[in-house]
Amino acid sequence: MNHTEKRLVIVRHGSSVWNLSGRFTGWTDIPLNEQGLDQDAAAGRRLAAEGFEFDEVHTSALQRTHQSADSLLSAACHRSVRRYSTWRLNERHYGQLQGLNKQEIFEKWGELKYRRWWRGYFEAPPPLDLDDPRHPRFDPLYAELDPALLPCSESLSDCQRRLLPYWHEVLAPRISANRRLLVISHGNTIRSLAMHLERIAPDAIEKVEITPSAPLVYRFSNTLEVVGRDWLN
Repeated sequence: MNHTEKRLVIVRHGSSVWNLSGRFTGWTDIPLNEQGLDQDAAAGRRLAAEGFEFDEVHTSALQRTHQSADSLLSAACHRSVRRYSTWRLNERHYGQLQGLNKQEIFEKWGELKYRRWWRGYFEAPPPLDLDDPRHPRFDPLYAELDPALLPCSESLSDCQRRLLPYWHEVLAPRISANRRLLVISHGNTIRSLAMHLERIAPDAIEKVEITPSAPLVYRFSNTLEVVGRDWLN
């Protein structure tokens, strides 16, 4: 590995408890299952075998990314890494779909709307009411945030808009300073960042898949243009 290159490693967390039952998780703070922990440990061993080391780990506010970081770093024998956590790396908020499975959504809204909400870029699912107990304003994780920042539903476009300030203000300057970063986040958040970095069009992003626990490595020029992209499956 060329240690002079600017790199970013991104990992989608492993399988969660709700993944097994096919439920939309979004901002619901669901833990990983044993399979997910094993997947992340395998990712850590692969990164160690490839010679990757990290100065910082950036996760979302949700426990499944924290558990992924624990499992991955422990398996890589690389525990003493500075960690940062932010709501801006959270999964896309699915509004009223959170906690429901595909069949329940089909029955209530129909398959066509499900497809648009699930894979599309522009359309957000039905929002939570402000007094819905699932609304993030009731979650202690976000008690210090301005409630106006907290979504009650997000399209992929909304998710990207919420994420990009963290890329521009935090991640990109650190990569420019040759910090070795690991980002552990969620499928749609990573899709949003990939879309920005690779200049993927809205219609094309629908076909982009992010495999759980498979490290995605970006290589950058000095001006942070993407010069390479590799999956460590």
